[in-house]
Amino acid sequence: MDEEYEVIVLGTGLKECILSGLLSVDGIKVLHMDRNDYYGGESTSLNLNQLWKKFRGEDKAPAHLGSSRDYNVDMMPKFMMANGKLVRVLIHTDVTKYLSFKAVDGSYVFVKGKVQKVPATPMEALKSPLMGIFEKRRAGKFFSYVQEYDEKDPKTHDGVDLKRVTTKELIAKFGLDENTIDFIGHAVALHSNDSHLHQPAYDTVMRMKLYAESLARFQGGSPYIYPLYGLGELPQAFARLSAVYGGTYMLNKPECKVEFDEEGKVMGVTSEGETAKCKKVVCDPSYLPNKVRKIGKVARAIAIMSHPIPNTNDSHSVQVILPQKQLGRKSDMYVFCCSYSHNVAPKGKFIAFVSTDAETDNPQTELKPGIDLLGQVDELFFDIYDRYEPVNEPTLDNCFISTSYDATTHFDTTVVDVLNMYKLITGKELDLSVDLNAASAAEE
Repeated sequence: MDEEYEVIVLGTGLKECILSGLLSVDGIKVLHMDRNDYYGGESTSLNLNQLWKKFRGEDKAPAHLGSSRDYNVDMMPKFMMANGKLVRVLIHTDVTKYLSFKAVDGSYVFVKGKVQKVPATPMEALKSPLMGIFEKRRAGKFFSYVQEYDEKDPKTHDGVDLKRVTTKELIAKFGLDENTIDFIGHAVALHSNDSHLHQPAYDTVMRMKLYAESLARFQGGSPYIYPLYGLGELPQAFARLSAVYGGTYMLNKPECKVEFDEEGKVMGVTSEGETAKCKKVVCDPSYLPNKVRKIGKVARAIAIMSHPIPNTNDSHSVQVILPQKQLGRKSDMYVFCCSYSHNVAPKGKFIAFVSTDAETDNPQTELKPGIDLLGQVDELFFDIYDRYEPVNEPTLDNCFISTSYDATTHFDTTVVDVLNMYKLITGKELDLSVDLNAASAAEE
């Protein structure tokens, strides 16, 4: 262990693994350590007995739920946008050769007390029960405008400068009503609050285009994909990738104490009496608790079920977004469901998650609107965890700390954090212009 490394990464959560992979591919010498004896940290994947032990304190789950090892329950389940940044990052590192993806069946939104399919194209808008006949036409026109918009071709701008006009002003041009604005902002553009309405419309329009392009890619019912066997495959795939580039992974390393010189700059990491020297440390908040602050809590419920979520067209994998306004809350609620079709549960079993930013200390009551959508459940577990963000100055101490995972059930915010950290660590932007077809072979 007494070697010197450019970067030591602590924790094998998704963000840390992606960064470790990106740095390895750049030719940087990386040592990757974790105090746990398993991959994934907070974003690990559990079999049924591990899930039982975590939430029920017992060693074995009841036999009627099926074989423990047929379960791969992700603790931070998030779907990937088929053409999104995460998929581009995965292709950039070539880690896709270790993973198999499958399209997600459904993308839904909770509006006016009902679960409805998210319309994302002019055709879908015309069929959607979310809107009355005149609203459908107006929404169809708006979707057409978004689809045809091309930054380089002023003819498609309709005289509007999207970098100056706010989302609210752009939408007003098309006369859309509150509910339409709600599902577009939260279930298509995937904003987690309403501040986007007062910001330039460009970002929202680009997010809508990404949704529509991702939807078109697999001709499925949603723009999302998910790895077979769940996200637990990702950290392991990155570990294999890192080894190819000469990186080193070590699990089960107790303590992992970060050492600083007299100027407060990082100089190495000590575990079991040995110190590995390094210039930079990348880690999750748990490794440097005195350099982070608490920013909130996430409440979540995990359900094991024997049927798909009702009103989702029997989708075996689905996301339902419950926009905050529809629930009279300050933050959106998310429902995620996956099943044996993605090899995360035994045949006939479905795993559902309901998550939101906690606004109270009572997850049971708070998550009720989402849990009510699930129908009959076989088992239900509740959990609440704290979220942290870094408060250090990386230019002074060379510590690069990720922000805790949020309540969202898609990768949008996670990958933004990773790309920002990559830029801080390396001083350059990651080139995401890749051939998206490189990740399609296994998806069928």
